[in-house]
Amino acid sequence: MLGYVMVLPIMAVILGFKVYPFFVGIWISLTDKVVGEPGNFIGLANYINHPQSQIFLRAAFNTVFYTVSTTAIKAVLGMWLALVLYRKFKLSRLVRAAVLLPFIVPTALAALAWIWMLDPLFSVVTWTLNFLWNLEISLFGLVLKPDLPGQFFIPWLGDSFWAMASVLTVNVWRGLPFFAIMFLAGLMTVPQELYDAGNIDGTNAWQRFRHITLPYIMPIVVVVLMFSFVTSFADFELVFVLTRGGPFNSTHLLATYAFQLSLASGKLGEGSAAALYMLPILAALILWQLIYMRRDKKHL
Repeated sequence: MLGYVMVLPIMAVILGFKVYPFFVGIWISLTDKVVGEPGNFIGLANYINHPQSQIFLRAAFNTVFYTVSTTAIKAVLGMWLALVLYRKFKLSRLVRAAVLLPFIVPTALAALAWIWMLDPLFSVVTWTLNFLWNLEISLFGLVLKPDLPGQFFIPWLGDSFWAMASVLTVNVWRGLPFFAIMFLAGLMTVPQELYDAGNIDGTNAWQRFRHITLPYIMPIVVVVLMFSFVTSFADFELVFVLTRGGPFNSTHLLATYAFQLSLASGKLGEGSAAALYMLPILAALILWQLIYMRRDKKHL
């Protein structure tokens, strides 16, 4: 009985703040509820109508693209950074601690700092590009503003392409330390005897990484990738602070689009349905992760 008594408080919190709102959200998504009115049951009408909206389709595509691209980039760069930090050098512990800073800073505060950094005229990024331009260094893909000769004007958050690129960059910047530290922790668990055996067999660095390091830390890699998929797929705060889904709904994710429908527009039923479109994909990812981890545990 002591075990049940000890978990009772946290179970009450989960039921009150997670489970109950979740089922309330499902019920609201089946109604035409708006703010201030009770709403009527309309079944799956909200779910059927959403795919007919171009904004919803753009948000759904952005969500998948945002999740897959940022996770892939963070995985590659995170593994590279972990391999660099794995080497012994002076002040290595201090560098490893400093790498975590982007992940520690609150998301909203980091996004506000990036808004200043991405100002089209007065930001540090634009100033650096103008400095390089004045040094006659050719940079690809930049737009020269006619009324400011020799000055770059890049609408980082005001153009559809650049706004999405900026959002992806900030997400990678923030999530990269987590990938690197988790992969570094996995690298430290690989027995040195395996590398010694590989050296005796005459393997090179790439062969040791492919046949020794990667298979050994694969369970950690899978967990980190799934965690990134889930958090990125349901990401809201970063995109909302940076662009609020703009310009022209070009950076909307399902989470920000659901917020705009339910709280900004007051259409709680439609907003709840838009948010719940993420549920099957997230549930499938979590289920696959649990099956993989259980299978890997049995294999070991």
